[in-house]
Amino acid sequence: MLMPNYNRLEIVFSEGNGCRLSDQHGRHYLDMISGIAVCGLGHAHPAVAAAIHYQADRLLHTSNLYRIELQEKLAAKLVSISGMDAVFFCNSGSEANEAAIKLVRLHAHEQGNEKPLIASMQQGFHGRTMATWSATKPDDKHYAPLLAGFRQIPYADIDSLKALIKSEDNLAAVILEPVQGEGGIRIAPDDYLSAVRELCDQYNLLLILDEVQSGVGRTGRWYCYQHSGIEPDIMTTAKALGNGVPIGACLAKKEIAQLFQPGLHGSTFGGNPLACRAAIAVLETIEKDKLCQQAAKIGDYLLTNLKKKLSSENIREIRGRGLMVGIELAKLYPNIVSTALKYGLLINLTAQSVVRLLPPLILTENEADEAIEKLSAAFADIEKNEQA
Repeated sequence: MLMPNYNRLEIVFSEGNGCRLSDQHGRHYLDMISGIAVCGLGHAHPAVAAAIHYQADRLLHTSNLYRIELQEKLAAKLVSISGMDAVFFCNSGSEANEAAIKLVRLHAHEQGNEKPLIASMQQGFHGRTMATWSATKPDDKHYAPLLAGFRQIPYADIDSLKALIKSEDNLAAVILEPVQGEGGIRIAPDDYLSAVRELCDQYNLLLILDEVQSGVGRTGRWYCYQHSGIEPDIMTTAKALGNGVPIGACLAKKEIAQLFQPGLHGSTFGGNPLACRAAIAVLETIEKDKLCQQAAKIGDYLLTNLKKKLSSENIREIRGRGLMVGIELAKLYPNIVSTALKYGLLINLTAQSVVRLLPPLILTENEADEAIEKLSAAFADIEKNEQA
């Protein structure tokens, strides 16, 4: 029996192809959530399937006791597209953020700061390990005592960060998502990210950008911070990197990365040959098929037509960047996910009142139109039942 920590819908998927999934009864669904931003190339992509098959026939795992050629190849590719200098491989976004937090503490201790603080953002999300949950919800009592060393401030509010810098001498870093995914697709303005970068430079703080959900082409660039013309000191990525094969990565500038000396951190499965082969196939496919540009183009199309066709007194705002779209509702629609499911549409509700759309990067205009039509029907269905 499974532990009851998920509120699962009563549906079992048996097969996927592109932007579509089929359940065990043969019903078909348009997937507009892609495993929560994981299957950026869609389901059963031939390049990824071939890479996994090829590697599984040869070598799955050796551990990081030895050099892994595919890991080195993947690291070189990630460094090239991100502007970072070095990579640590792990298995998830949470683990990547754990590594980032450890790097901050090593850097702070080197500078004589024995009780370093990290500024995190309200409504942010960085994972479910003890450290990353402490950064996400430092006041949560369920797992008390949480890890000390985090101070939360309002998102996209530069004055709050300035005030925190003045009040906390031990502040060592800032961690934030360029787009808050779990927080309701809240997008940091480009000038805010630039201002945070400037403050970090001025006060010798490290800037960690959590691109676990917004990265790997989702917003129309390889990584969302590239819209702003800045670079972080540390960047984390996962989710879409393996298109369903678990892999995460923490990237850093050279002077930060070199703080991880042998024995200070590690991961048994991190960066094994299978995961790296899959991730290389993902990045090469995105590049070859120009899917960053596709995400920007179809994202604009989806956003424009959602605003045209879903304009309603019940919708407060529709916002997005690339194929990361949020529809903020003016009132609660707790049944919107299950109702959309009846119309063959897979969506997600986050932050209680935001319909989150994270479709595969291969989404077409026809599929975007279909999604809007099905979502409109689901809203109409709910409103009709409410009036009855």
